[in-house]
Amino acid sequence: MKFLFVTVLIDLIGFGIVIPILPFLAPDMGASSLEIGLIIATYSIFNGLCGPFWGRLSDRFGRKPIILICLTGAAISYIGLAFATTLTAIYFWRAFGGLMAGNFGVASAMIADLTTPKNRAKGMGMIGAAFGLGMVIGPTLGGILSGNGESYTLPFFVAAGLSTLAIVAGFFLLEETITLEKREEHTAEQAKHQKVSLLAMLKETHNTILASVYTLHNTCVSMISFLFPLWVASLLDWGPRDVGIVFGIQGLVIAVIQMKAIGPLSIRMSEINVLIMGISFACLGFLVAAFANTMPFMILAFCMTVTGCSLCLPMLNSITSKRTPLRFRGQMMGTTASMSAWGRVTGPLLGGVVLHFYGFSTAWLVALALCTFYLGWACRQPAASEQNP
Repeated sequence: MKFLFVTVLIDLIGFGIVIPILPFLAPDMGASSLEIGLIIATYSIFNGLCGPFWGRLSDRFGRKPIILICLTGAAISYIGLAFATTLTAIYFWRAFGGLMAGNFGVASAMIADLTTPKNRAKGMGMIGAAFGLGMVIGPTLGGILSGNGESYTLPFFVAAGLSTLAIVAGFFLLEETITLEKREEHTAEQAKHQKVSLLAMLKETHNTILASVYTLHNTCVSMISFLFPLWVASLLDWGPRDVGIVFGIQGLVIAVIQMKAIGPLSIRMSEINVLIMGISFACLGFLVAAFANTMPFMILAFCMTVTGCSLCLPMLNSITSKRTPLRFRGQMMGTTASMSAWGRVTGPLLGGVVLHFYGFSTAWLVALALCTFYLGWACRQPAASEQNP
């Protein structure tokens, strides 16, 4: 599992480099706040369309080759962004990057392959820790490399180089978790159930609503990442470097939580209760953000929302893997990654529209309303989840 952690971490550092840059790069090319939301959403639209596809391929051909293919696509997309000089080019390369972004769902399926139901939340927390550390190093590095707008080309080249490094690390260090025997078993199972569509799979596993919750979760998360850079730029006159540093510090907090707290909390409190605690903390953060207009409260609101949300995703992934038979695992985790991507579509678009017409306070209140609905769903879930090996 440690090699999977390293591969995912390197890839996410490259992904994180882009976060503090796009909200500042696009306006230099004439983009409005709504168009910034569209650019961010473009990546997720194509990720949402292709997530189940990559998951199905990983069930059939193995997890490792799919991860390597997706890493190659990420490297190419960063190089394209480095040479982009128009909004059209940015749209294109973000779309291509989203098309190739199947790694998180496949990596989650890989963790499910390697863990037992009892320690699965801890394993999912490891992927979350890789994400958190990527958000420490990536945005900080992106902000430093771009300064306050002096150069946006260098960060993209560094991101491409890191993805290439992840390809090399994955090729030599990553071990396949779906053996040839398991793939043959999977093929035989698929032959018996060849008419099972995506909707039928969700119905058979009783995961339709659970899959939709991933969209709701990531709508809330993406509204944070979309609104915060514009918020502090407008009220505090911050640039990419300042935003990158804050993302980096918060990412370190997330990494510590994911590595040290997720496993013990899930055993002690149950996964659903940890999920409820995380959503509640995020709701409180959105409430603070709606009324904050000074730096201490703005930073506090950001930290509360992101910390709360960081507790949620490993719990959702663990619950989902336990409710899904092995023959559907890759497809299901690819589907949840796809549903997450649709949340990253709706978040920036919704945030951009509300921000354009009503301002930051209303945008944060809309995020609070969505998070409250999310909390209501979690409170109605049973404490125990169906267990699948």
